[in-house]
Amino acid sequence: MHHFFAYISKLKYIVRWGLKRNVENENVKEHSFDVATIAHALALIRNCYFGGKLDANQIAVIAMYHDASEVLTGDLPGPIKYFNPTIAEAYKEVEKAAKTKLLTMLPDELQADYAPLIQDHLLPTDTRKLLKAADVLSAYIKCIQEVESNNHEFQVAKQRVEGMLGEYDLPEVAYFMEKFLPSFRLTLDELG
Repeated sequence: MHHFFAYISKLKYIVRWGLKRNVENENVKEHSFDVATIAHALALIRNCYFGGKLDANQIAVIAMYHDASEVLTGDLPGPIKYFNPTIAEAYKEVEKAAKTKLLTMLPDELQADYAPLIQDHLLPTDTRKLLKAADVLSAYIKCIQEVESNNHEFQVAKQRVEGMLGEYDLPEVAYFMEKFLPSFRLTLDELG
C-alpha cells in the first residue's frame, strides 16, 4: 500500500498565514493551485515575449507539488522560519527529510519521476527562480486581497513581499504585475 496521494489530499488541512488574522483563510492545496497557474503563465510569458524555451506544462506540474512536504511539516510562518540563520537552516533540513519521506510513499518505479517535482534542488536554477517568483506572486496577491478587505494585519507583509518581487528582476514577473495584477484589486462587478 502506498500513502503518497492520501497525504497529498490532506494539504487542504494545512492553513497558511497561521499567525495572522485572515479575512479569508487559505490552505496549502489552494495556494499550490494558484502558484501552478501563475508559474505556468510566467513560463508562457517568458517564451512568448522574452525568448524563453521553457516547458510551461512541466513547470505547472512542478508548482503543484512545490509545498507538498508541508503535509508532513506544516506551514511554518515566515517570522519563525527566518528568525535567525540557525532556525532557517534547521528548517531546510526538516523540509529535506520530509521531501525524502514523501517520495518513499510512492512505488519504487515512480520515485524517479516524482523526485524533481518534490525535491526542487534537482531543478535548473532558472526554473527554481521562476517557481519561487510565482510562489511570492501568489503571496503578494493574498496580501493585496487582505489589505483591500481592510485587514491591516497584512500591510507589512505586503510591503515585504513586494520588495522580494523586485529582487527577482525577471521580465515575465514585471509583465505579469503590469498586465494582470491590477485585476486582483477589483470586485467581481468591476471585472465586468
